[in-house]
Amino acid sequence: MTHPQSTSPGRRRPAGVAPEPARWSRQRLRSNNEWLLLELLRTGGPSSRAQLARDTGLSKPTVSAALGSLETAGLVREAGTLAPDRGRTAVLYRAHAGAGHVLGMDVGRARLRVAVADLSGRVVARRDVPNLGRTGPAVADALVATARDTLADAGLAEGGGCPADGVVRAVVGSPGVWDERQRVMRHAAHLPGWARPGLFDRIAGGLGMPVQVANDANLAALGEYTYGAGAGSSVFAYLLVGTGVGVGLVRDGELWTGAHGAAGEIGMLQLPFPGADLTIRQEMPLEDVVAADAVVDEAWRLGLTGASTAEEVCAAARAGDPAARAAIARHAQQLSFAVAVVAAVADPELVVLGGGLGRSADLLLPPLVEALHRTCELRPRVVASTLGEDAVLLGAVATALESARLEVFVQRTAPA
Repeated sequence: MTHPQSTSPGRRRPAGVAPEPARWSRQRLRSNNEWLLLELLRTGGPSSRAQLARDTGLSKPTVSAALGSLETAGLVREAGTLAPDRGRTAVLYRAHAGAGHVLGMDVGRARLRVAVADLSGRVVARRDVPNLGRTGPAVADALVATARDTLADAGLAEGGGCPADGVVRAVVGSPGVWDERQRVMRHAAHLPGWARPGLFDRIAGGLGMPVQVANDANLAALGEYTYGAGAGSSVFAYLLVGTGVGVGLVRDGELWTGAHGAAGEIGMLQLPFPGADLTIRQEMPLEDVVAADAVVDEAWRLGLTGASTAEEVCAAARAGDPAARAAIARHAQQLSFAVAVVAAVADPELVVLGGGLGRSADLLLPPLVEALHRTCELRPRVVASTLGEDAVLLGAVATALESARLEVFVQRTAPA
C-alpha cells in the first residue's frame, strides 16, 4: 500500500492571489474577482452586493455574477437581509465556513492535542489526551486514533474519500527538526523512537490524507502571531520552555526556519555552566539548564524535596517557600541568557514566553527582565503567551488554513 506523503509547510500565499495561469484570460479574471469577494466576506463579515461593489471597485453586475458562481459552488451563502431607510431591502452574503475543514495536531511528551476547525478558524471539535505511548509507532497510532475520534466528534468522514466539506489539510507539530528528504523528525530527544523512518507515513496512512509536519516551536510562533500576543509584530520570537526548549522566529508573518529547518533550536547549544557546587564549570546543553526539569533539579538542590514537577515548584514559590523562590529566581536568570541569545541573533522587537513554564510567567518575567537588563544591551519586550499550551495546536490550525482556503476555492470553482 502506498501511503500519502508527509510534507512540510510552505510559504504563505498572499490573500488576494489565486493560483491561475500566468497569461490573461476571462476565466482567470472571473476567478480573481470571485477570490477577492470571497476573502472580503471572510475577513469583513456579511455584506451586500452594493457594499461589495463599493469596497472592491467592481461593477454591480460583475459582483452579482461572481456571487452567483460562489453560491453555486457552495462557498457563499445568504446571511439575511438589510432594510435601509430608503430603497430596496438588500440581501446579505457571507462566506460559508463549513465548505471545508482542517485538522491540527500537537505531539508532546505528556499530551496529544487534536483540533478540527472550519474555514473561519473556529474550532468545532478537539481532544486533549495523555500521551501513553512509549515507542514511536505507539505514539503515531495513538495520534491517529485521537484524530479519528475528533473527526467523529465534528461529524466528518475519516480520511480517504473525504466529502467536499471534509478535511482539506492536516498539520502536525512535534519537537525536533523535520527532515523533508528522509521524512523523519530528528532531535526529538524526549520522544523515544520518534526519528524512526516511516512514522509520519504511518500517520498519513492511518488518516487517509497527507500531513504537513513542522517543529512545535515554529507552529507555536505562528499561532501566537495569528491569535495571540505576537499579533501585529513585524519581528518576534516565541520561546517555548517545557519538556524541551525551542524558539520560533516570525518576520512579517513568515517563519524563519533557516537552511535546514533548525533555526531556533537553541536547546542543542553546548555551553559551560556551573556545576552543583557553583564553582566547577561543565559543558551541558542549554536545554538541560532552562527546560522545566531544571527548575525541579534546582529546587531539590536548594532543599525543596516535596516537589516533583515545575508546576509544584511554582506553587510552592507562590506560597512563599524560600527554596522554591530561590529556584525560580535562579531559573529566570538562566532563561534571561536564552532570551539574550535570541536577541543577539534575531533582534526581535518582542519575545513571547510560552510552553509549560509560560503558565508561571507571573513569577518568571520580573526577575528575567531584570537579569536581561543587567547583562544584555539588546532588550526586546518580553511578555507571556496568551495562548498557553494551545499555541502549538492553534499554530497547526493556522498553518493548515493558509493552504486550505485557497485549495477549497480552486476545487469548487474549477471548470467541469
